[in-house]
Amino acid sequence: MKVVQELVAYFDRRGLLSRRELRKMLDDNKLAADAPSGMHGLCDVVGASYYFRVTGVTEGNLWGTDIYTRDSALGAAAVHAGLLKPGQTKVLRVTVVAAPASYAGTTRNGVTSSDYGTFAHAWTLSAL
Repeated sequence: MKVVQELVAYFDRRGLLSRRELRKMLDDNKLAADAPSGMHGLCDVVGASYYFRVTGVTEGNLWGTDIYTRDSALGAAAVHAGLLKPGQTKVLRVTVVAAPASYAGTTRNGVTSSDYGTFAHAWTLSAL
């Protein structure tokens, strides 16, 4: 599944895959996998994108705001970022980004994230 997602992300970044084509692949369950508990093993390449079915939760480890550490819970981050409500499931794009110098915690949408110092791997979430 990782290889398929990397291939689709390659075409998506270059504008060779329309939003409609991407949405159809996702809706037909040909692309998105259920979200992992964290992004372990998936944060090695900055710019890599993955598509996961994420269910919003209010509990879970969460460090950062808008840019989260590799081991942050995707479901909690999605609610924190305002992309999902608790219990709601959608396909979201997870993009690996360059790690900031530190991660600031905040409370948003009923979810509290924590501060964290230097951590080498980071990601963001976005809606499709």
